[in-house]
Amino acid sequence: MSFDTFADRHIGVSNPDELKAMLDTIGVGSVDELIAQVIPQSIRLKKPLDLPAGMSEYEFAAHIRALADRNHPLRSFIGMGYYPCAVPAAVARNVFENPAWYTSYTPYQAEISQGRLEALLNFQTAVLSLTGMEIANCSLLDEGTATAEAMLMMFALRSRDAVKEGRTQLFVDRNLFPQTLDLLLTRSEPFGIELIVDDYDCYEFSGKEFGAVVQYPAADGAVRDYAAFVEAAHAHDAKVTAVADLLSLALLKAPGEWGADICVGSAQRLGTPMGFGGPHAGYMATREAYKRQMPGRIIGVSVDRLGNRALRMALQMREQHIKRERATSNICTASALMASMVGFYCVYNGAEGLRRAAETAHTAACDTARALAALGYKLTNQHFFDTLDIEAEAAVIQSLALERGINFFYPSEERVRLSFDEVTTPDEVAEVVALFAEARGRKPKVARSHAPSTLPEALRRTSPILTEEVFRSHRSESALMRYIKRLEHRDISLADSMISLGSCTMKLNAAALMQPLSLAGFQNMHPFAPVEQAEGYMELIAALERDLATITGLAACSLQPNSGAAGEYAGLMVIRAYHQSKGQGYRNVILIPASAHGTNPASAAMAGMKIVTVACDAKGNIDVNDLKTKAEEHASELCGLMVTYPSTHGVFESRIREIVDAVHDAGGQVYMDGANMNAQVGLTNPGYIGADVCHLNLHKTFAMPHGGGGPGVGPICVAAHLRPFLPSHPIAATGGDEGITAVASAPWGSALLLPITYGYIKMLGGDGLRRATEMAIVNANYMSSALAAEYRTYYSGETGRVGHEMILDLTNFKHDYGIDCGDIAHRLMDYGFHAPTLSFPVHETLMVEPTESEPKAEMDRFMEALVHIKRECEAAAGQENNVVRNAPHTAVEIAGEWSHPYSRREAAFPLGWIAEAKFWPYVSKIDNGYGDRNLVCRCTE
Repeated sequence: MSFDTFADRHIGVSNPDELKAMLDTIGVGSVDELIAQVIPQSIRLKKPLDLPAGMSEYEFAAHIRALADRNHPLRSFIGMGYYPCAVPAAVARNVFENPAWYTSYTPYQAEISQGRLEALLNFQTAVLSLTGMEIANCSLLDEGTATAEAMLMMFALRSRDAVKEGRTQLFVDRNLFPQTLDLLLTRSEPFGIELIVDDYDCYEFSGKEFGAVVQYPAADGAVRDYAAFVEAAHAHDAKVTAVADLLSLALLKAPGEWGADICVGSAQRLGTPMGFGGPHAGYMATREAYKRQMPGRIIGVSVDRLGNRALRMALQMREQHIKRERATSNICTASALMASMVGFYCVYNGAEGLRRAAETAHTAACDTARALAALGYKLTNQHFFDTLDIEAEAAVIQSLALERGINFFYPSEERVRLSFDEVTTPDEVAEVVALFAEARGRKPKVARSHAPSTLPEALRRTSPILTEEVFRSHRSESALMRYIKRLEHRDISLADSMISLGSCTMKLNAAALMQPLSLAGFQNMHPFAPVEQAEGYMELIAALERDLATITGLAACSLQPNSGAAGEYAGLMVIRAYHQSKGQGYRNVILIPASAHGTNPASAAMAGMKIVTVACDAKGNIDVNDLKTKAEEHASELCGLMVTYPSTHGVFESRIREIVDAVHDAGGQVYMDGANMNAQVGLTNPGYIGADVCHLNLHKTFAMPHGGGGPGVGPICVAAHLRPFLPSHPIAATGGDEGITAVASAPWGSALLLPITYGYIKMLGGDGLRRATEMAIVNANYMSSALAAEYRTYYSGETGRVGHEMILDLTNFKHDYGIDCGDIAHRLMDYGFHAPTLSFPVHETLMVEPTESEPKAEMDRFMEALVHIKRECEAAAGQENNVVRNAPHTAVEIAGEWSHPYSRREAAFPLGWIAEAKFWPYVSKIDNGYGDRNLVCRCTE
């Protein structure tokens, strides 16, 4: 077989002899025969996808470079939440471009995630240090959605009296970024929250407010003292959220010091590129008293079985999506990779580096302000950090700026706004001043010294920042590189071995797809730059939207949602807007199967829906009779159905069309969760099945990496009647004619990541996409069949087959051997593997998804490990001190004193091939209870 095509590189099993052996194990004569047994004939596509043939890697490299070259990233002083910054090459090369960092999974298996957990703890510590708060999470999606999360958190924190009084008003200072205000509009309306947009300095609290939101510094750059405002808010039992620029906090008084209850924002300007809007790490920090209401993940310090310091995700049971319909947030993934980069930026620069960066931006603003005042320009604000708001004729300034290759922001015809940054040079300041001087027909005066700071004395920072040892110890590149490498060695990623997480689709993130992300034409674009400067991005976006619509069998696509859960929410809000347009806004009942992932009911709750649970039968399938009964019962108010297909347990349910028809007959719309789209592409699709909207996890099916817990992208595709309601944006034209307000800060979400999926589709082509799906199904059925003598597959379809994943039954292990599913997961670490998905959707099971990109040899090794672990369980029955219960075993333990009845070799090298590339867990089994009882969420060493 030729290896000239990307498909042959991407798909792990390309050898015909290996494929035949696998099909023999399954008991079929061909791939087509298996697919016919897996996917109901009634929903099989009758013709191939209308997509061109795949490009070679070489052809794609030339094509994507040409697109990048058609972007023209001018020198940006636009600001508005996005800034040029000095991305350290040592961090870009060793983290952003390193598959050991970008292919790892969310750190639920903490013992083999210690490296990225430490990187995220560094991020949390930096956020806490700068904001003056007591507890922080390890990232959110972006600034706008983080602010919306803070709004709902304040809403959930209302006292009983406030709830009884019907306190539903939120004060929002009008000097807020417009994209952030749009997010607040989107997320507030389903909860009946009334936004009061006014000026903070003349607002009088009425007692009807539950919270307030202010920006620090304000959108127009003003540095304002909110202390009296916060005092007034607290006197009326209202909490205050500060949307704060982290870089400014190196010079400004921390929000925690002037009374803010929650602090949110973006960490973009601390070492990550603008990337046309994302991905960037949003952040949230708050008072410790509110830790259980805070959305997102928190990294905490605990100890392992041997008493050693160990990191883990703390208070995991407070993760919002676990609460299902009782959730106050649907956040699942966030932006862990970008947060790790920010953490390393802070480690590399330390307190003095952050102050230097902040002073560079502030000094440039002060010098420019003095020069413009001398030219007769009037500035809106006397006190500012890095942003100037100037009264000037915008059209004249814009024309002169474009001639010089410069972008400013123009809030109106009579105002120009410009923001400086850590990479601003004196020559650039002189160029900006000369530009404004030319507009007045004047010559600029040359200043002989820097202008004095304009920061109010009362708001200048006096408290120290980044005092922990980790922020003082890695100044040289050698030291930083070795620190990053040391943490890398403590993690398992796809660079080490297969990660067979059911429902998570941990497939190859090909180097050819990742390389374009480092091109300057993609990295350095500001999301609010004129679209004519982003021709390459716009062509890529339009083509990707068309391709995804084709693949899903739907009419249109929005790339704005920047996570899978955000896609769920956006899809439901689009359905909601459609019903409202028909005068049926009262339709608010959503049917959700009991087996659905927790984000489904959480997203429905965020969209203001009433959730009605549909039962599943003994085989895990939707109980169609129960669904029909509930659809008919709620027909007058039915909004729709959320359904995952193939089902959460990995089976193509044959009655899916009957289910869809029942919902449509009752007046509802069908939302299809695209988490399992990797089993559909090229063989069937949501539109052909009858769905009205679906979201896609580009970090699953379409080859974006998971990044240790994000970033992800969750675009939605919709049928023609829903196209008008696709998400809009307040600054850039996107979405439908009647589009809902924004669901992400940037118009096209995490646009920097889009070349990955674009390339995946262009290089595989229609035939390659179908082959990838077929092999994902072959690999899952091969493993299910090969393991059948040792592990029962819990659910299967009517023909005894599974889809692209299967659930292995371990429900008897606790009774028979005294060993549970978690013990198996820990023992797999000693074999060099990440565990499959634990106890979902059935307790005490493993959900395995091999994906199409794993070679047969790797799947065989994984299965050999599972079988050998079962033998160990059988031998350990009745023994407390056994090799499985004590797993994982560290190198230090193996080399030290030994008190176990099994040998060191049995512990560390249970199979011969493990010695060829042994992965050593850095810590042993972690004591989760200790970590929650002694909560520490910042660096302690």
